[in-house]
Amino acid sequence: MSYKDLSTAELTALKVDLEYELAHYRSLDLSLNMARGKPSTDQLDLSEGMLTIFKSSQDLFAEDGTDCRNYGNLEGITEARRLMAFLLDDHPDNIIVGGNSSLTLMYNQIARFYDFGARGSKPWRKYDKIKWICPVPGYDRHFAITESFGFENIPVPMNEDGPDMDEVERIAASDECVKGIWCVPKYSNPGGVTYSDEVVRRLGFLKCAAHDFRIFWDNAYCVHHLYDEPENQDQLIDIAPMCKASGNPNRYVKFASTSKVTVAGAGIAAVASSSDNIAEFKERMSIATIGGDKINQLRHALFLHDGDGVTEHMKKHAALLRPKFELVQRKLSEGLEGVGECSWSKPNGGYFVSFNAPKGTAKRIVQLAKQTGVVLTGAGSTWPGGNDPYDSNIRIAPTLPPIEELEMALDVFCCCVKIAYASKLLGHDE
Repeated sequence: MSYKDLSTAELTALKVDLEYELAHYRSLDLSLNMARGKPSTDQLDLSEGMLTIFKSSQDLFAEDGTDCRNYGNLEGITEARRLMAFLLDDHPDNIIVGGNSSLTLMYNQIARFYDFGARGSKPWRKYDKIKWICPVPGYDRHFAITESFGFENIPVPMNEDGPDMDEVERIAASDECVKGIWCVPKYSNPGGVTYSDEVVRRLGFLKCAAHDFRIFWDNAYCVHHLYDEPENQDQLIDIAPMCKASGNPNRYVKFASTSKVTVAGAGIAAVASSSDNIAEFKERMSIATIGGDKINQLRHALFLHDGDGVTEHMKKHAALLRPKFELVQRKLSEGLEGVGECSWSKPNGGYFVSFNAPKGTAKRIVQLAKQTGVVLTGAGSTWPGGNDPYDSNIRIAPTLPPIEELEMALDVFCCCVKIAYASKLLGHDE
C-alpha cells in the first residue's frame, strides 16, 4: 500500500509523525552537503605522491627533451597527450592538452564556433536564433554554457540507453539553427546512463539540417567505475568511428579530464577531434595562449604512467566510493518502502544518483532538507534554465561526505520526501 492509498486521517497522522521526526533532525544542528560531485578528502589523498614527484630541476624535462618550465608546446607534451588519449579513446596526435578544466575547454570551443564558425562555416553569432539539444536530466553547467551564448536549449528525454534518439533525429533534421548536442555518454550526470551501441551509432549517422552540427562528447566519467570486475562495468563504443563512417569526420568533439582522477582543482584536461578540427583549434588557441602548464602535465604522466596505471589508480577510488553508493541504494530502498511514486538510478559508475520524486514535490523536498541542514543540488537544475516541468528530479551527490554524514543526510532526505508527498496528497500548500 502506497501513500496515495491511505485515508485522509491516516495520511494526516503519518505527516504529524514525520514532522516530529524532522524536528528532531533540526535539533541536531546539522551541516551536511550532497550538492556537488566533489571527491572526498580520502580520494584526494590518493594522489598525494604526485605532489612530491619532482626531486630536482633535472626531473622537469619531458621525454623529448622539452624543458617543462618554459614556453611552448601548445598541444601539450607527448607523454601527457598519450595519457589523455587513453581517457579519450583516441590517438595522441588528435589530442590537445589544456589546463585543469574540461568545462573551460568546452566553453572556449563554443565561443570559437560562435565567433568564427566551424571550419569556414557561418559564425553562429550571425544567426537570428541558435539552438542546442540537451538530454534531460543532465548537467547544469553544460546548459549554462549554451544558455550564456543565447542558445535555445531544447530538452530531450534520457532513456535507459541514452537520449531519445527519435526526438534527437527529428530536432536535428528540422532546422539548420540546431547546432549541436550535449552528451555525457558514460555514467551520465546525473542518471548514470551509458549510451548503448545503437544510440552511439545513430548519433554518428545523424541526419542534420546544419552541416556544422557538433556533438560535444563529454566523457567525464569514462574510467569512474564502482566495481573492478569488467562484467560490472558499462561498456561504451567511441563516437569518432561512427562519425567517420557516416562521412562526417569533423562532427564530434571529445572532452575529458583528470579532475576526479587526481587532484580536482589541479588536474589536466584535454580535447580530441579529427585532424582537421585539431588543426583549426590550434590556430585559434595560438592567439590566446602559448601553452598549458607542462609541469602539471609531466607530473600526471609520471604519476599515472599509462592506461594500466590509470586503471589501477581508479580501483582505489572505487574502493572508497562503492560503499557510499551502496549505502544510497539501501537507504532509499528502506527509507522509502511503501511510499510510492519514487524511483532512482542504480549506476555502475560515475558520481551521482538521479532521484525522481513524486511529481510536484522536488522543490519542497530540497527546501525542507536545507532547513534541516542538508544541502542538495537545487531542484530543477538538471533541466535547462533550472525549469523541471515535472518538479520531480533531484540529483544526489554522495561522494564528498564521510559515510557517517552521508547516512544521516540520507535519513533526512527520505523524511523530507515523505513529508512533501504527504503534503501534496493532502492538498497542503506549504
